[in-house]
Amino acid sequence: MSATVQQLVEAAKKEIVEFDVMKTASVLESGTTLLVDVREPDEYAKGHIKGALNVPRGVLEFRIDSNYPGVIKELLDKTQPIILYCRSGARSALAAQTLGVLGYKSVVSMAGGFMAWEAAQQPIEI
Repeated sequence: MSATVQQLVEAAKKEIVEFDVMKTASVLESGTTLLVDVREPDEYAKGHIKGALNVPRGVLEFRIDSNYPGVIKELLDKTQPIILYCRSGARSALAAQTLGVLGYKSVVSMAGGFMAWEAAQQPIEI
């Protein structure tokens, strides 16, 4: 029997840590956590959380590989605290699960994603 996308996301959420919007905002105030938006560039361009690094989910594994020409150096430290977000929290949950499998020690997905951030009337950049 094959799994649905929703089942994959639900399974990932059982293996990861999620923060709600207010916890995310509080943690980001410290300035020590890397914020990564895993949405596509066109989504990011329409609005994102200030300071977020855009690394689309579809290329995340490649952008953290030091042998890849497009590596993002900020993502090489597997001990760096990272908060991931997407539109609704599904892609970021899958990305958090993947980073955990790849040895990252402090990765969190923001529950509800950018939609929840906007609904909570948190500031965005365009």
